[in-house]
Amino acid sequence: MSTFDPLIEGYLSYLSEVGRKAPRTVIDVRCTLKRAVEAFDERRPAVPLWKLALEDFLGWIESERSAGRSTACLAKYLSHVRGLLEYAWRCGRAERNVLDGFHLKDAPARHVPNFLSLEEAERLVRSCPRASAAERRDRLMVLLLYGCGLRTMELCQLDVANISRERQELTVRHGKGDRPRVIPIPDGLYTELLAYLLEHGRRGALLRTAHLSRRITEKDVCAVVAAAVARAGLPSSVTARTLRHSFATHLMDRGVDLAVIASLMGHRSPQETGVYLHVLPRRPEAAVRTLTIAERGTKP
Repeated sequence: MSTFDPLIEGYLSYLSEVGRKAPRTVIDVRCTLKRAVEAFDERRPAVPLWKLALEDFLGWIESERSAGRSTACLAKYLSHVRGLLEYAWRCGRAERNVLDGFHLKDAPARHVPNFLSLEEAERLVRSCPRASAAERRDRLMVLLLYGCGLRTMELCQLDVANISRERQELTVRHGKGDRPRVIPIPDGLYTELLAYLLEHGRRGALLRTAHLSRRITEKDVCAVVAAAVARAGLPSSVTARTLRHSFATHLMDRGVDLAVIASLMGHRSPQETGVYLHVLPRRPEAAVRTLTIAERGTKP
């Protein structure tokens, strides 16, 4: 892993320890800053990022755009570098944050997540056999991703101790941003989970590989989901993340409150969950139409 100027390393540590950003987020920011540092080493050698002018960054963004970077990607680059410049300014290393308030005019529209219909979700579950111990484990992976809306890494990190038999719920200890949350387990999933625990109910990881009995990885989960998708005859674009999006979409389709869905998904706020309103375009209009506004008569 590349080592930067102490100020940049300090900023990355700040994101992790004070900002409580997820490890993957910090890695993503590191990659962006590495890209920027390398680009400006050629353009403006020996000049740190926080000493560059707005024109320098505009030239860099334009070169990245010419190289085929999407608007969403460029917006991410700017966000990451803007955060560093703000940190440098607050540390007294820069006179100002030249990117403060600067945003791309052609910022992309909010991405509509991919999700399954109810019929497709049922077909996917039916495609998961349960004759052998390995098949029952793989089926449980799919059920937990869809039935509890887990992220892939959250599924991999589940321990037997995270399952509450008394309350029929599971606890995600380290969600995105290291925010824990509790998720009720649907009845059908809970029945299969109890049977699995009777068979594999030891301490430690809930889901282990057949070989060497090690904790499953994201690669293992992706392979299991891809195999189930192929058996169900669904498009290859369906991934573990699709199952999580389907969980939220189907809850919203049943009229579950947005704040409840945000809590179950581990989002910071209901605004973050609002992307699913784009999936159900008629829901806001239907909600407004439920209002009854009585006409008030006027006095003669």
